[in-house]
Amino acid sequence: MKQYWNEVQPVDSFTITMNGILHSHDLKIITTLYQPLMGPICTSFYITLFNKIENNRIWSEEWNHYHLMNELSINLEEIYHARLKLEGIGLLNTYIKNEEQSRSFIYELNPPLSADEFFSDGMLNIYLYQKLGQSHFSRLKRGLSDNKLDTEQFHNITRDFQDVFESLGASSLTNIDVREVKALEEGKEFFRREKASFIEIAESEFDFDLLFSGLSEVMVPRKLFTKEVRAAIAKLAYLYSINAVDMKKIVLSSLTAEQEIDIEEMRKAARDWFQVEHDGKLPQLVDRSQPVFNRESLQPPVTQEDRLIAYLESISPRQFLIDLGEGTEPSMSDLQAIEEVMFQQKLPPGVINVMIHYVMLKTDMKLSKSYLEKIASHWARKKVTTVKEAMELALKEHRQYQEWANSKKESTQKRKKAIRTEQLPDWFMASQNQATPAQQEETTTDFAERRRRLEAIQQKYKKNGGEKGGTN
Repeated sequence: MKQYWNEVQPVDSFTITMNGILHSHDLKIITTLYQPLMGPICTSFYITLFNKIENNRIWSEEWNHYHLMNELSINLEEIYHARLKLEGIGLLNTYIKNEEQSRSFIYELNPPLSADEFFSDGMLNIYLYQKLGQSHFSRLKRGLSDNKLDTEQFHNITRDFQDVFESLGASSLTNIDVREVKALEEGKEFFRREKASFIEIAESEFDFDLLFSGLSEVMVPRKLFTKEVRAAIAKLAYLYSINAVDMKKIVLSSLTAEQEIDIEEMRKAARDWFQVEHDGKLPQLVDRSQPVFNRESLQPPVTQEDRLIAYLESISPRQFLIDLGEGTEPSMSDLQAIEEVMFQQKLPPGVINVMIHYVMLKTDMKLSKSYLEKIASHWARKKVTTVKEAMELALKEHRQYQEWANSKKESTQKRKKAIRTEQLPDWFMASQNQATPAQQEETTTDFAERRRRLEAIQQKYKKNGGEKGGTN
């Protein structure tokens, strides 16, 4: 049973509240700026919750999720997924109360960033630019802005309060209880307009100690790393996948003549660094590891296959490549191949891990981009979303995938004296009762060494239950 069933069920009730008054312009911001990043289901979910709060109210009536499923015409898994995305992007806070026989939620709607805040965010605006392209992005900016009024030739003649009004003094206030004027009935709160919160990346996500160890205290005093600067470094490191060594160069390039760290210059330097490393591209917004709602592993894993599934679900493709390389960073060409497949085919990270596992053993531990793209396209058409589904489809379509691999290598193999039979992942061989000795025979020392690294990963997670963190 999928994990989202443990998080929410159709009979669970929920009530909606607003963290401040929302205006019609807020909804326009959400549909034009946020929707391309989080998708239409999230937008519909947010607007539906908003519309359930009547005018001049902060709270809604109580509903259950079965009603929400019918109203949105989507299943509970999609609702759960949409909720997580809204939470992650800062538009929703979720609270839960567990009782003996029931469970209830509060969904608190947060206002979006203003257009000015969004386009200067330094993270969301970069993702949106990459998603829409320069032309559409510029058009959105124009649609959410207007000509600035030139007031240089005008003089401000606005009167102050005391210039217009006069107080009669204490004698006129004798019958007023100041406490009563300020007080509000117990359990009540005033309508208010809350300021939207920017997305924050925890500083623990970045190794500041390593960064500081490479920076001279004399050249870059620690007092320059204010709370704002540290927050910007953490966000840029997350956005562009910059490690502490490369961040050192970026920080140094952003130092001003006044010995201050210019955050805007640091953003430009980080963006330029990423584009140089990725052929002029900008980062895209994707799930970093297999989304919770697409995980099927048992807790704790029971069988060897369960442990491997748990591992592939809990780790990012980049970290999987690092594990395969025994701690060494994967090549830029391998990372770009994986990134392009993820972005183009929209496959979850756990599914990509299965593909890496399968393809590497089929291609002498090399990532063939064309072979990856062909399998990824097939899995996308089949709407593969879980690790187990990917494994089962690889087993079912193995003959077809073998033909694709053989057609590419046919001319090369004809020139070889010895032809090695392709190796397959353990999870594949466990499902095959027709394996022959020839399928398991190693004929080259080089291939055996390369395959050993992948088998070491499998054995490691068979023993410890796959409890590996899903870092980038």
